[in-house]
Order: sequence, then C-alpha cells, then structure tokens
Amino acid sequence: MILGAVLLINSVFWFIFMIKEKEFTILNTFKALFSLIFSLLLLVITLPSLKYMLFKEYDVVKGNCTIEVDSSGRSSEVLFKMVDTDDEYYFRNIPDLDSYGRAVPYYCEVTVTKDHEFEVSYKIFDSKSRELIQTSE
Repeated sequence: MILGAVLLINSVFWFIFMIKEKEFTILNTFKALFSLIFSLLLLVITLPSLKYMLFKEYDVVKGNCTIEVDSSGRSSEVLFKMVDTDDEYYFRNIPDLDSYGRAVPYYCEVTVTKDHEFEVSYKIFDSKSRELIQTSE
C-alpha cells in the first residue's frame, strides 16, 4: 500500500511538472502514465484489506489442517493447509510442535481479514481432544 501511495504522489507531481514546464515527451508521458496506473492498481488491491484491518473485521476459519514449515531462506515461513476447504495461510513465526510432529493433522483456527487476503493469528489444537497446543498471540 505504501508503494502505491508513493507512486501515486510521484506520478501526480510528474504530471504537474510536465504541465508547468510544457515538456511532453513521449517517454516522460509513458513513464508518468505507467506509474499512475500501477499505483492505482496497488491501491485497489490493498485498500479493502486495510479497511478490514483498521476496523478489526475478521473471519475465523476453523477446521482440520496440516502444517508445513519452510526454513530454506533467511526467515522461516509456516504454511497452514486447511484440509476441508483447501485454503492456505502463511505465517512467519514457527510454532513449537516438535513434541507433536508437524506432519500430523491438527485442528486449527486461523483469524484472517474478511476478504481472506491477510492472516492475523492462529490457534493450533489437538485434532482429537481439541486441547490448545500453540497460539500466535
């Protein structure tokens, strides 16, 4: 969203500068138009989710899930795969599941924005006893 706002401001100032200086080259016009269109696209994608984050309008997705950990890069990423709905949610912090194992199915509650674009938090339960194992809070 920040990148979209910066590009939008940049393209508006670019157009103002071109009008003020009366220099309308094809290359500068193309760059300003591309910057404007790209910034508007970024803002259209991110602003609805920002509204849900600000007003704390969340959905809780519940169901059986599997947890896969990818620690190949500098930061580790956790993938929650919901078995029933085939939804996938990513988190950056690794849950401590060594005593239970990561490949076994769990019961998960994942809190996401209303449009299901951004993950907020998770809770991991034992699939049989529904005992809370790990939470992100």
